[in-house]
Amino acid sequence: MTAGIPVLPAAVPGERHVIASRAGRLCYYISGPPEPAGHPPLLLLHSVNAAASAYEMLPLFKYYSASRVVCALELPGFGGSERSDRSYSARLMTDAVHEILTELRRRCGDGPVDALALSLSCEFLARAATEWPSAFRSLGFISPTGFNRRATLTGKGHRGMAPLLALLRRGPWRRSLFNLLTSRAVIRYFLNKTWGSRHIDEGLLDYDWITARQPGARHAPYHFVSGFLFSRDAQQLYRALEQPIWMAHGSRGDFTDYTRSADFAALPNWRIQAMRTGALPHFEAFADCVASYDAFLAELP
Repeated sequence: MTAGIPVLPAAVPGERHVIASRAGRLCYYISGPPEPAGHPPLLLLHSVNAAASAYEMLPLFKYYSASRVVCALELPGFGGSERSDRSYSARLMTDAVHEILTELRRRCGDGPVDALALSLSCEFLARAATEWPSAFRSLGFISPTGFNRRATLTGKGHRGMAPLLALLRRGPWRRSLFNLLTSRAVIRYFLNKTWGSRHIDEGLLDYDWITARQPGARHAPYHFVSGFLFSRDAQQLYRALEQPIWMAHGSRGDFTDYTRSADFAALPNWRIQAMRTGALPHFEAFADCVASYDAFLAELP
């Protein structure tokens, strides 16, 4: 610990790398067997919140790295990636996805990858897949945003509120407010809402608290809270996807409105799995979650 800042441990059990990119310094973890038996690499993207990190994908990282190369990216502003005071946007996050795809091609060859994202990062993954479709064999969305009944079917730009962002970034409370929002009690409160119960993953709570204590931790979350990472064209992005898509969502907690998913259920490239969990089924119902995803992967060429 340095000057009251706790040391940030590894989020997942893999090799940790930091690369320079057009999205700033990017941290990623990679692991896998010496011979991955012909499986394409699997890219994992954590969600976006006040204390996000690759730890949110830990169960999937550990499971799939036994049979294939798995890469967990930490998005700009989170984990070990650059947390400087700059503008954070869906464009920046999507650029980070493109950068890690280029890095994976350098390490693993030019073949397409499978990619699995959580919550708001599903929008970034969808945008990347529309811009570089040949880079993806399949897409996986866990508790994706943009499917509730209020989702706009058409639109452009972001949902950002500039006055709110200015208030959060420049007010004298900018640090103390973030510390309050990421106290253990508040993190537990939001995890309870995410799970829809009090039976949360305690390791995730502990890691959330540590990663939110790192220098610059407030910058990306303040853009998130102000709406700048949400895209108005999310539904258009999802509809434009041609890759095979697996989607899973829970039925408990604060993130259960997937009204718009009914519009995709009949599409031939979509497989939608509702689970009796909160928004993190890969923590709560791990065996059921990976069984569903494995069955989806088994159908792919």
